[in-house]
Order: sequence, then C-alpha cells, then structure tokens
Amino acid sequence: MSIRKLLCVRSGAALSAVVATVLLLTGCVGGAAKAPGDAGTTTLHLVGYAVPKEANNAIQKKFADTPEGKGVVWEESYGASGDQSRAVVNGLTADYVNFSLEGDVTRLVKAGLVDESWKSGPTKGIVSDSAVVIVVQKGNPLGIKDWSDLVKPGVKIVTPNPASSGSARWNILAAYQQVIANGGTEADAKEYLTKFFNHVAALPGSGRDATNTFLEGAANVLISYENEAILARQSGEDFDYILPDATLKIENPGAVLKNANPKAKAYLDFVLSQSGQEEFVQKGFRPVVADTPVGEVAGANDPAKPFPVPPRLFTISDLGGWDAVNTKFFDETTGLVPEIQKATGRSQ
Repeated sequence: MSIRKLLCVRSGAALSAVVATVLLLTGCVGGAAKAPGDAGTTTLHLVGYAVPKEANNAIQKKFADTPEGKGVVWEESYGASGDQSRAVVNGLTADYVNFSLEGDVTRLVKAGLVDESWKSGPTKGIVSDSAVVIVVQKGNPLGIKDWSDLVKPGVKIVTPNPASSGSARWNILAAYQQVIANGGTEADAKEYLTKFFNHVAALPGSGRDATNTFLEGAANVLISYENEAILARQSGEDFDYILPDATLKIENPGAVLKNANPKAKAYLDFVLSQSGQEEFVQKGFRPVVADTPVGEVAGANDPAKPFPVPPRLFTISDLGGWDAVNTKFFDETTGLVPEIQKATGRSQ
C-alpha cells in the first residue's frame, strides 16, 4: 500500500478537528478491538507526531498479548509534533505522548502535566533513534551525493515547517551542523543554510506531509527521517535515499503523563523492551535499547545492514543541547532560522 494511502494518519491540517474530538482508531491497532465501554477494557490515549504511527500500532498489538496489555484499547491523535504538544497543554486528553523533540515534552513538564523525572531512565526519555537523510527521485537523476549538491541549480527541496514540525528542526540543524562537522565556521554554516532555504520549494506542516508533498512531485529532494524513507519504500514508493557522511542523530522522546492510567507506564516499559524496540526496527527506526535484534529491514538501502553509522554522526549535544539550540536557532524574534526564512522569503 502506498504511504500516501496509509490509514488513520492525522495531518497538521486536520489538527483542529483532532483537538476537538480524539478519534478512536481501533482499526489501526489490529485485531478485534472492543469498544471503550466494554467490561474489562482500559482506554489509553496516545498523542504523537505523525511519523511513528505504524510502529506504535505494531507495538500496541504486541503489548495486547501481555498480561499488562490485556484489554487495552487505544484512542490516538497524530500530527505535527509541536502542534500536538500544544494541543495537550490546551486540553487534548493524553496518557502517553510520543513526540519528535525533547522540547515538546518539556512544554508538558512546564505545564505540570509530565513529571520532571521523565528522562531519568537509561535512555534519557528517548524511545527511538533515526538519522537525517536526503531523499531523491529514483535513479538520482541530479547526481546528488551530499549536502553540497543541494544548493546547486535545479534543486527543489521539501522540508517541513519548523514552526510546527519537529522533523523540520532536525533537518535544519543537520544542514547547518554538517558544515561545522566538515571543518567550516558558523559564518560558513549560516551562509550554507541561507542557500539551502533559497532552494526550498515547500514547507509542509509535518514530516509525513512533507513526504507526501515530495511524492506528489512538488520537488526533487526531500529532507527526512531515515525511518520515514524506509517506511515509504516498504509501502511501495520507489525512490532513493542517501545517508550523508555528516548528519544528525535523531532522538525521539516518549513520556507518560502524571494523571495517566497506570497501564500507560506499563506500555512505556514495553516500548523500551527489546520486544517493543524490534517493532520500531522493522519500521526503519534505530533501536535505543542495547542488543535489540535487528535482522533484515525491508526498504533499507541494504536490508541486511540497515543502519550504517556515517563517519560524522553528530548529536544535539554537539550543538549545545535543546535549550541553547531553541534560543539560537528557533526563537521567533532573535533566532537564526526565522531570520533566514524572512530574508529568503520562506517565512513560517
């Protein structure tokens, strides 16, 4: 099935409807789901960014076969990470959240909805890893090999909107920091990012929306999560993707809300088990739990070795951590990215 036809994904454009009424997506979980009011059932509410929906649904199905997961049914809402986080603060019901950025969980901590200790465990609150990749048309007709090729004539880029999407922020930071990783200065990195934005043809609301925009032919390059590229190819899409020699490690958090049903904590524990991580792996995510079996991953460039480590894989810590990054790059009045977007006409 084409990823453009995958069921139950809630786009950023549909967020207002999602906020008003969280949809019961029993058909996405698998098996014969019971109605929330049936005796012996527990309804858990999952709010997340769009990209990991298929992995979450596979994990939920496995969790249902455990004693802790017996009788659990799910109400889910998916969309752009920042939008989803703000929706929870504004009253959208959630027991478990799975966002793109640490800051989208931190927003819930500041609102008193998630405990400050949410990232005290072995994985520091992270439930899945990935990497920023460059997606190109089948056969790579423009001969793109790395970041430097993206600012050449004829290249049209799709990347999500950093005002709403966590994926966008990972992508932009990767584009900036790869210059530093390759020996450039901050001035060089700013110059590159300005050229990069001059080639941006569209800024969709979320990572999933960006994938669909690329597949519809709006551009010839997509900046994306590695796992999103793998999932799209698993779903029948035909394109190539490149893991650059210098790129950013993506770390996606999950957390349980303070007033959540206790089964939500049991679910998070299952997500962080090898059994749960195996389902992330099969959807193209890199596992965060040591010794998780990987095996073959359909859709990867090399299914037998799906997660190669690039020579320069940097992390958000290399940029100073999220507090420093958000101030330096994404502050609405003083941030580097809004400044560049305004200068290039690619405004938020």
